[in-house]
Amino acid sequence: MADLTINFAGIKSSNPFWLASGPPSNSGYQVMKAFDAGWGGAVWKTMGIPTINVSSRYGGVNYRKAQMVGMTNIELISDRRVSDNLREIEAVKKHFPDHAIIASLMVQTQAEWHQIVKDAENAGVDGIELNFSCPHGMCERSMGSAIGQNPKLVELITRWVMEVAKVPVLVKLTPNISDITEPAKAAKRGGANAIALINTIQSIAGVDIDHFVPYPVVGSLSTNGGYSGPAIKPIALNMVKNCALDPHVGIPISGMGGIETWRDAVEFLLLGAGSVQVCTAVMHYGYGIIKNLISGLEQYMDDKGFKCIEEITGKALPNVTDWENLDMNYQVVATINREKCIGCKSCFTACEDGAYQAIALPENATDRIPQILEERCVGCNLCSLVCPVDHCITMVKKDIGTGMETWKQKTAKGNIPSTFDDELAGGLRHPARQSNPLFP
Repeated sequence: MADLTINFAGIKSSNPFWLASGPPSNSGYQVMKAFDAGWGGAVWKTMGIPTINVSSRYGGVNYRKAQMVGMTNIELISDRRVSDNLREIEAVKKHFPDHAIIASLMVQTQAEWHQIVKDAENAGVDGIELNFSCPHGMCERSMGSAIGQNPKLVELITRWVMEVAKVPVLVKLTPNISDITEPAKAAKRGGANAIALINTIQSIAGVDIDHFVPYPVVGSLSTNGGYSGPAIKPIALNMVKNCALDPHVGIPISGMGGIETWRDAVEFLLLGAGSVQVCTAVMHYGYGIIKNLISGLEQYMDDKGFKCIEEITGKALPNVTDWENLDMNYQVVATINREKCIGCKSCFTACEDGAYQAIALPENATDRIPQILEERCVGCNLCSLVCPVDHCITMVKKDIGTGMETWKQKTAKGNIPSTFDDELAGGLRHPARQSNPLFP
């Protein structure tokens, strides 16, 4: 059976699944309950000068019948005294010595950073996570993402922490920035042992259209919050990939952002994460999801022949490239499985109005199956994405008898469009132009 234990930047845990800093890791009771359930580690909810929170705090984004595919929160860091948190950390560590506890911290001055780091270490934490990423409330106080968006400050404060830290230090990065690799490199320059990403995305969940107030509503007002949940996973994966591929970052990555299933976790690992953190999914479904996370990851690793987490980490990175290096002669076309098709015509509507008019409805009224017009199909994949039946529409490779050629290679040969009306344009034979007499 696969070995799920990890040694992440010097922090050991029985599996790569950690609670992310947030409401599920807000107390000793909660963290012990999570450890009993099987979580390998927990990043304690961010400690600093205690806050006072508002009510309400959360806003959800539902999609069709799915509840909370995204969640916006305006909750701040811990509203509990640091001394209470540290006392509970010490107690949890005594009961669970082999589980990882990482203290998330956020303060302002160099003296405060030195003091709180020492206090956390005295409580027995295995690591420290610097919260340079909260996108609301704290950034207005010159903390959180106000730090993470400024690489110079990231480097400076990381250096302050490294002056006294005796345990591994992670820097948690904000996604509310144009290039996340810049603060990542600054964290590396400051001496950080690892980075963690992503925190929540600045957002508004929606608006009460009867009372004209965004969600979540506090009295008659609201504010922007931090967006999390499955909806942000693609953004998180891309940012993890960017940091993993940048040779000037070169330190371990703890990945998070929309992880809900073992497949989500595997995707983060394949793109360079060495551990994964989960928060919103626990708030939605409880600590018990860890059983499926662990069993699913174990089964995947056994099926693929992976012996340890290190063998998965970054496995997909060699297959990520710039657009200019993609094979422009690689072609696929859609094919419909007639036995699975339910005749909903979703593929026809999507292709007719949103793509390349490469699907036709049968002329025979008794035939409910749309037809792929292969000569028009560009292999965009839209039809298979909108089809409600799994594996009903598949994309099949088409052999056009040519070798690989990229945009970069075509450019070197001067074989690319260079004028507005260039005959080398790729859409000269667009079917709409050929079939509609209004367009000569």
